[in-house]
Amino acid sequence: MHIVVCIKQVPDSAQIRVHPVTNTIMRQGVPTIINPYDLFALEEALRLRDRLGGEVTVLTMGPPSAEDSLRKALVFGANRAVLLTDRFFAGSDTLATTFALATAITKISETYGKPDIVFTGKQTIDGDTAQVGPGIAKRLGLLQLTYVSKVGDYDAANGTIDVERRSEGGTQMLRSKMPVLITMLEGTNEIRRGTMADTLRAARAEVVKWNAKDAGVEDLSKCGLKGSPTIVKRVFAPGPRAEKAAFVEAGEGNPADALIDEIFKRQPTLEAEMTALARGF
Repeated sequence: MHIVVCIKQVPDSAQIRVHPVTNTIMRQGVPTIINPYDLFALEEALRLRDRLGGEVTVLTMGPPSAEDSLRKALVFGANRAVLLTDRFFAGSDTLATTFALATAITKISETYGKPDIVFTGKQTIDGDTAQVGPGIAKRLGLLQLTYVSKVGDYDAANGTIDVERRSEGGTQMLRSKMPVLITMLEGTNEIRRGTMADTLRAARAEVVKWNAKDAGVEDLSKCGLKGSPTIVKRVFAPGPRAEKAAFVEAGEGNPADALIDEIFKRQPTLEAEMTALARGF
């Protein structure tokens, strides 16, 4: 089995800054980490590889410094790392990013074998769009399983895989044909500690570096700022709430009923909203 895991190097959210003119994230001088959601995808891929055999290829798009995150993935146990880096990719929104990554995955298929599963995290902490995984699946014509909380049985004979995914109504049990793209939810597992052998291997390993031409990107107008129709109008932090928390006394009689009546009195529209929501179920 060949599994591709897409990860992203992101700025540490505790020290993130926004450029006051361009409204883009200022990455210079900010410590970087592997996107936490992607670590759940990576661990799930490694567990499948350990159970079923095969290889895990980790892919990222970013500046040359993103090699650090790829080597960290190798420490965790990935077999191979591919860095997609080129100035033409700078400023990519999710549309341009999915185009570049899908093209790179096609190149990976030609070079190392077609992947049975492509894993991504649910979203990234710097963009929070949750669009890249589904966008890759659409471009590659893959079935997609989003918000997956558990990967179950794999049937090699029929080429199917079972998963559990979280939905608004509860948990869905799904069986899908492969190849497939899976986006993993947070809290589904815990990334392993790298072994000494993998740490030494990661230090010596060659990270495959592809520019746009190497990856097979033919139309550069679909990359970077040129291929990004998204325009950020304004980035701001929400201001503190002026309204302070109020202490509500239950009163006499049935404390619960009195408390609910008092809440409805303070929030005139709440009762109608709750009633309409209940009718919807």
